[in-house]
Amino acid sequence: MELIADILLVAGALGAAVYCHVLARRLSRFNDLETGMGGAVAVLSAQVDDLAQTLRAAQATASSSTGSLDALTDRAEGVARRLELLVAAMHDLPEAPPPPSPRAPAPEAPAEAAPVFRRHPPTGAESGT
Repeated sequence: MELIADILLVAGALGAAVYCHVLARRLSRFNDLETGMGGAVAVLSAQVDDLAQTLRAAQATASSSTGSLDALTDRAEGVARRLELLVAAMHDLPEAPPPPSPRAPAPEAPAEAAPVFRRHPPTGAESGT
């Protein structure tokens, strides 16, 4: 009976050794940096670092944009106040005179006559006298 127990104990130990060997091979393939999960983790870690840098740059850009938008909003509010004052001041102006009534079209000027070219009176040398 002891011999059977020892044989079963050795068989169990050998089974556990084979099981551990198989798990060790799977774990080494799993952690392989080239093709396994270790490579995927390394790539994801690099992507997280890149995303963190991009996020910091986006936050800096957003804060500068917020500052410029605040300045533009303040400027627009100032212009709106000035426009409101100008519109309110226009109510105090007297009304403009009515536009002139339409008149009949002005008569057209007569067409100019064609210019007449005159010769100077002949001088004594030209007349032959």
